Amino acid sequence: MLKLLKTIRDAGVATVKYPFKPLEVCADFRGKPEYDPQQCIACGACTVACPANALTMETHPEDGTRTWQLFLGRCIFCGRCEEVCPTRAIVLSPDFELAVTNKPDLYNRATFSLLECRECHQPFTAGKALEYAMALLVQSGIDEATVEEMRPQFETCPTCKQRQNLFNNGSTNLSYHVGERK
Repeated sequence: MLKLLKTIRDAGVATVKYPFKPLEVCADFRGKPEYDPQQCIACGACTVACPANALTMETHPEDGTRTWQLFLGRCIFCGRCEEVCPTRAIVLSPDFELAVTNKPDLYNRATFSLLECRECHQPFTAGKALEYAMALLVQSGIDEATVEEMRPQFETCPTCKQRQNLFNNGSTNLSYHVGERK
């Protein structure tokens, strides 16, 4: 019995005094996702990568907005959103205490305005995403004036681009008719 007490004394304390003393977590700890809407370009990569569907993105063409939403109640803290975000707008923090008294406090939302198509004037993409793509082209070495000349092409929705390519400014595009037999 005395030998057991001596072993316990030498072993020391195995637990921490957690609620009364802060719990230290390791550097690789995956806690609550922290979101910076200023960094976000509303590309939707995080919403596609989220296996728990904690991240959602809804586009509202009637008012020209796109709403990004994180529901912490569904988050499994896997870190996929952090891995795929091109602008590091979402990162996992060491914060793990997520208890709230109201369920709406578990939601994190951001709203982005959509850019209208030059041809049909329908909203189709976030303006921040377009500016980000153009900045990447400039960074890759393309002249800034050349990229700016391409702006009308970027500000056209995919449907209108397809229509423009098919009609090719009034002339018939023969590549679409080569395989046809009458």
